[in-house]
Amino acid sequence: MKKIKKIKIKLNGKTKSLPVSTYLSNLLKKLNISINKVAIELNEEIIDKKKINKIKLNENDKIEIVHFIGGG
Repeated sequence: MKKIKKIKIKLNGKTKSLPVSTYLSNLLKKLNISINKVAIELNEEIIDKKKINKIKLNENDKIEIVHFIGGG
C-alpha cells in the first residue's frame, strides 16, 4: 500500500494534516466553505479569491478564515 505524504498547516490556530499536493481551493471545498462569505489570510497576507485555484499549500503555512456575519 502506497503511503500518502502529508504536510502540516495551521488553520485558524489548529494544526491540520493534509496531502502534499493540496490546493487552497480543495481545502475550502473539503471544509464546505463558500468563498463568497469569508476572507482568507495565508501567512499573514489576504488572498485574492480569484487566485485560490492556483495556490498550493506548503508545510507550516498559516491560514486564517474569517466568516462574515450580518447584523445590525
